[in-house]
Amino acid sequence: MLDLDLTQEIAALRSTFRDISAVVDVEALEADITRLSEEAGKPDLWDDTANAQKVTSALSHRQSELARVRSIDSRLDDLEVLIELANEMGDEDSAAEARTELIALQKTIGDLEVQILLDGEWDDRPAVITIRAGAGGVDAADFAEMLMRMYLRWAEQHNYKATVMDTSYAEEAGIKSATFEIDAPYAFGTLSVEAGTHRLVRMSPFGAAGKRQTSFAAVEVIPLMEEAQAVEIPENDIRVDVFRSSGPGGQSVNTTDSAVRLTHLPTGLVVSMQNEKSQIQNRAAAMRVLQARLLLLQKEQEAAQKKELAGNITASWGDQMRSYVLAPYQMVKDLRTDYEEGNPSKVFDGELDGFIAAGIKWRKRKIED
Repeated sequence: MLDLDLTQEIAALRSTFRDISAVVDVEALEADITRLSEEAGKPDLWDDTANAQKVTSALSHRQSELARVRSIDSRLDDLEVLIELANEMGDEDSAAEARTELIALQKTIGDLEVQILLDGEWDDRPAVITIRAGAGGVDAADFAEMLMRMYLRWAEQHNYKATVMDTSYAEEAGIKSATFEIDAPYAFGTLSVEAGTHRLVRMSPFGAAGKRQTSFAAVEVIPLMEEAQAVEIPENDIRVDVFRSSGPGGQSVNTTDSAVRLTHLPTGLVVSMQNEKSQIQNRAAAMRVLQARLLLLQKEQEAAQKKELAGNITASWGDQMRSYVLAPYQMVKDLRTDYEEGNPSKVFDGELDGFIAAGIKWRKRKIED
């Protein structure tokens, strides 16, 4: 007979899970789902496409959140039954399965515990990520594309919807810039800690053999706002340019000039879109991103003014927030949190949860301080 005793570990998980459930407020979630389900079931829902998408997206997010909480509760119960059976039957395979499930539950509950720290004004919104190649020539363009793939792989691993909105390819390799949306519960709050300057150190595949190359890429993360939150932009403040969408190497993709570039003349902000097939759709998508950037810019200016009045104008992120070193050793390290991973290949393949969790906790401490 086995003596598998995980009582303390399970008790600790249940205690943490009770605290999380209280914050998540399951009853409020269920009420929201009931209300949104009624709206989604109305025959005339799709007469207003924008509102229909808003309702169905909100319903999907809340259903996903509730399912996650209920799944954890069920898995905790199942784990206790599995341990009991393993002990009664003396089954080593069941005991090994129980230990594996305990580790998995610890990670799942830990991830959910981090999510409840996301209480910012727009943390629950979808995220729009823009990556731009910085200093470093061809290596920087290649690095920018590596980062884009990294975030898209992260979204794929979590079954989050990701939509590439615009890509500007570099001449030799990689990308000059790319913009994509990740639509998931708390996408902006989760991914906003990824904003900043990323640095890559490696033996360049494009330069002279035996020489290390340092290159940089900038990551911008903004929330995708609802129309009610959007900034009103006068038409005469915008210059609209249309052009033909292009793929790698400048190859033509569309036969019509459907891609759109909006320039906000007072600030110089530029947004390009070429994902949609029609010019009207691309313009609407570009306008939403531009409005989000302007709203965020307003908030940043207000925050900077408050800091200046308080005598504190120190930047919180610094010039570099993460280093990816491939030579002479292998290491990815966040320079704010000191969190690090010794396998860059896993990180570039989307294994970002550790960095994101550490970043969210770091940000929360900075706010409280």
